[in-house]
Amino acid sequence: MPTISMFYGIIISLYFYDNERHNLPHIHAKYQGQTASFSILDGSVLSGEIPISKVRLVQAWIEIRREDLLADWELAINGQSLFPIDPLR
Repeated sequence: MPTISMFYGIIISLYFYDNERHNLPHIHAKYQGQTASFSILDGSVLSGEIPISKVRLVQAWIEIRREDLLADWELAINGQSLFPIDPLR
């Protein structure tokens, strides 16, 4: 599970070959022991739970970095090395 970005205590990861469970492009966000999966396409929470203030930060970051995230998603589902993505500032 490569970490592709970190900001405001949130760790963002993509799993290799992870296109079956949710069946759409998504990321995993961890914050203080809690984990949630987010759709890259629309930022919706697919599963899990993190504080709402952190959900909003992740959703804003997804909106800003969607193209980079989709490129990394394609690499991840093919088991290739991922690129880090700039954090939310």
